Amino acid sequence: MGNTLQHLNIDSDHCVAVENASDTRPILIIPYMWIGDFVRGHSVVRVLNQRFPKRPVDLLTTSLCAPLLDYMPGVRAGIVWDLPRGRLSLARQFGLAAELRARNYATALVLPRTWKSAIAPALAGIPERIGFVGEARFGLINHWRWGEKALPRFLDKNAALALPDGATRPAEWPVPQLRVPPEDVKRFRQTRGLGQNTAVALAPGSVGSSKRWTYYPQAAKLLAGRGIDVWVVGGPGEKAMAAEIVAAGGARVHDLTGTDLRNGILAMAAASVAVSNDSGLMHIAAALGTPTVGIFGPTSPYLWAPINGLAATVQTRTSVPCQPCHRPVCTMNDHRCMRDIPASDVAETVADVLAGTSAGAPH
Repeated sequence: MGNTLQHLNIDSDHCVAVENASDTRPILIIPYMWIGDFVRGHSVVRVLNQRFPKRPVDLLTTSLCAPLLDYMPGVRAGIVWDLPRGRLSLARQFGLAAELRARNYATALVLPRTWKSAIAPALAGIPERIGFVGEARFGLINHWRWGEKALPRFLDKNAALALPDGATRPAEWPVPQLRVPPEDVKRFRQTRGLGQNTAVALAPGSVGSSKRWTYYPQAAKLLAGRGIDVWVVGGPGEKAMAAEIVAAGGARVHDLTGTDLRNGILAMAAASVAVSNDSGLMHIAAALGTPTVGIFGPTSPYLWAPINGLAATVQTRTSVPCQPCHRPVCTMNDHRCMRDIPASDVAETVADVLAGTSAGAPH
């Protein structure tokens, strides 16, 4: 990417230089394919949109994450290509390379540091392949970025790839955005028979069992007792938990879990408040602008909270020396970092957010 600066483009508090404003060559982003990380990757899209207003930006995506692209401004298209986790699958890589070659990309930003993620762009002969040093990807990546360890947060690691070498990082990165048309939200409520009542969306799932708070049924009962509708949002893996939550909360609680991520996006857009573990749905809700309460145990809110910010963060009041451990399964202290967060704390925090009295700090 060229370094000739033509003028400055100011987006709120975010300042990114516009360069080569007449450049129309397409750019491909290969993001992380976990839902939350995929949402965070929209900051990279926004940085590129600011730097190169006329260069179209496409994203490689999985079938699972593809619905997010319908609501991401600044993305021209998604390339749905499911590569199996844990395997190179060279036949699929060659097929993807042929698809990329046909689209004539000039630049590929490879966000993951894995060898596997860089194979198809290299096979496609994309001239500029940008990524951090990782897994001896010599020849696969030809424009290296160094200094990753000096970047403390996942956000910085992603968005820094979208800037030229040596560029000064902005004081704040552009935050991810997901935009759902109001008519889609209205239609979602109508077709689901949800009415127009105040509703709190609960997202009890997550990747990694240690990040799952288990008192959602009790919280649903408390919220329903306050006259608040409660929606349970998630994938097929949350069906059993949703049934338990509905049974505990009564008629005001609705099971909205399903197989299509679009359903979760619309539910989070329609909700008055979202309550979530550290999960992809937490990032979706925050990027939609829905006030979001994040429940954190083994992971650090500083490192993994949505870039957009949370309406409130709930953590245990108990001193747990091993917190945060960032482990997928608890091996110490009997999961006290989550077990010692009572349902009443979450219900009171939701009430504060609905009343507009939440300070947004850890509860």
